Amino acid sequence: MSDKRKDYISWDEYFMGVAKLSAMRSKDPNTQVGACIVSEDNKILSMGYNGLPRGCSDDEFPWSRDGEPLDNKYIYTAHSELNAILNYRGGSLDNAKMYVTLFPCNECAKAIIQAGIKTIVYECDKYEKTASVIASKRMLNAAGVRYYQYQPTGRKLEVEL
Repeated sequence: MSDKRKDYISWDEYFMGVAKLSAMRSKDPNTQVGACIVSEDNKILSMGYNGLPRGCSDDEFPWSRDGEPLDNKYIYTAHSELNAILNYRGGSLDNAKMYVTLFPCNECAKAIIQAGIKTIVYECDKYEKTASVIASKRMLNAAGVRYYQYQPTGRKLEVEL
């Protein structure tokens, strides 16, 4: 009997890697965020990234972060978490886990809670002091949604395409 490989990646590395790969699909020139939703038995249920809704041209809507509301991206784009939830077509997301490259805002936290997702693994929390993320954590805590920061292993994973 041969020994199995010992250097395979962990579930957290695998699913955060999928979230990071999803983020690479975003057309946003400033912030690319990806999300991956996983079942309790480690099956990928859905993925998403931040971008415009289906049917809205990436070339006809603004990507700027500044200017009047109708002239910047914020009023038009959907976040990766919401896209991942809306992309799922399999029924319930109860007790699922979401891997996301940026801590969810308050609007995404509402969707996560309503969808029944019970765990969030996030990579970065660079907006932790904003009202949006403070409100997000308050709602997630009240709803019993567990969250923790992904602990990088330092391992470099490379995929040649």
